[in-house]
Amino acid sequence: MLETFQLPLAEPLPAKLTAEQVFVRLAGLEHLVFFDSALQGEKTGRYSFLAVDPFHWFTIPANGSDALSELARVAQPFEAKNRDDLPPFQGGIAGLASYDLSRSLERIAPPTYDDLPVPALAVGLYDLVFAFDHDTGQSWIISQGFPETDFADRHQRAEARLAEAKQWLRDPRPHSVSSPTQTPNSQLAPQHSIQGETVTSNFTKDQFCACIQHGIDYIYAGDCFQVNLAQRLLAPATSSSVELYQRLRTRNAAPYACYLDLGDSQICSASPECFLTVRTGTEGQRQVETRPIKGTRGRSPNAVADLFTGDDLLASEKDRAENVMIVDLLRNDLSRVCKPESVHVAKLFELETYAFVKHLTSVVRGELQEGITPLDLLRASFPGGSITGAPKVRAMEIIAELEPTARGAYCGSLFYQGFDGTFDSNILIRTVTASQGWWQLPVGGGITAQSDPEDEYRETWHKARGLLEALS
Repeated sequence: MLETFQLPLAEPLPAKLTAEQVFVRLAGLEHLVFFDSALQGEKTGRYSFLAVDPFHWFTIPANGSDALSELARVAQPFEAKNRDDLPPFQGGIAGLASYDLSRSLERIAPPTYDDLPVPALAVGLYDLVFAFDHDTGQSWIISQGFPETDFADRHQRAEARLAEAKQWLRDPRPHSVSSPTQTPNSQLAPQHSIQGETVTSNFTKDQFCACIQHGIDYIYAGDCFQVNLAQRLLAPATSSSVELYQRLRTRNAAPYACYLDLGDSQICSASPECFLTVRTGTEGQRQVETRPIKGTRGRSPNAVADLFTGDDLLASEKDRAENVMIVDLLRNDLSRVCKPESVHVAKLFELETYAFVKHLTSVVRGELQEGITPLDLLRASFPGGSITGAPKVRAMEIIAELEPTARGAYCGSLFYQGFDGTFDSNILIRTVTASQGWWQLPVGGGITAQSDPEDEYRETWHKARGLLEALS
């Protein structure tokens, strides 16, 4: 008789509960992950997902080991079809692929300083998901019943976990992750005062401009066409990570915002950038999409001047060339795992507007080959070309040479892969990592032969503006 029941189980959430309210109520639970469409629009941001208390959690350090193969092995026993009446993520693997996962995919030298380390991979297997459809206003608790695999046992666990989830909502858990009472670790890479006594950088202005000039010199020498370079900003934590994230999502709303509690550190991101998405079409084809961002202008408080800012970006030969280089790189990455004839540029140079900046965004699509998994796609494409440069491996070598500190979560990805193979991920820009009593927030940009070091330096501060405003 049990076989007539449908798994996963799902129950509607109380209509009054928003995604943010559920996040705050559950923030004290282990390894909460929040895929948060804090900014909803016509093209992106329809769904938000929150998952907690994974039945399995594992981390792999950034030591060059084959982290993605280990993840595939761990996740392999758990597969399930999605229900058509629910949002696309109904449980599965979710977590962080840090930028330094690249060292398990390519032979890249380690950074000089890794003073606030995060793992190469930190992933949970989640059987409970809170899903929100912002178009319809509906929301659900979804329970898969894994790690049980026998149907009766799985159904019984799914029911028990639904009851547990409803109790958590009635009895919110206190949260104190990364409280300001924690004494900051003082064993850091060399820091330089940038804004008074609170925010420091791993570069002085002159040092960062010189770093950019080195990148330009490599381009003229023929080593690469483009390289992304970043400075790491650092400030002492003055509130919990949950409070920081609430301010960030309010003041710098973004369609690919996210939060992840790693246990000893937390990721708080207002990312505007989609990395890779895999959805199954009506005829069973697995459709891939990536939305690279290249080209940025800071917004003006004057409405008329702000319009000209967008026009200037659309007309910029330097920014359009930068965008095309990354589009070509991603076409090549996707062609390694997609049907060759399916890879195409769906949109080029689309202007997108956010709270503090405007961006040029393009869209590349393809269809996965038979036998290729989303993790194979991630392996073929990671890290995203928009935050490395082209050619990718040489650009990463230059980044490792010129940037003194590890990027950590920055320029990595927060991702999920459903038990049915559905996949979505962002690129972790506009991101704060809370660790050891510090908030680190790297900001960077793409360097081309036409770059001016002073202009590129100023652009990093345009990108940092929303993050800095959320610090207090």
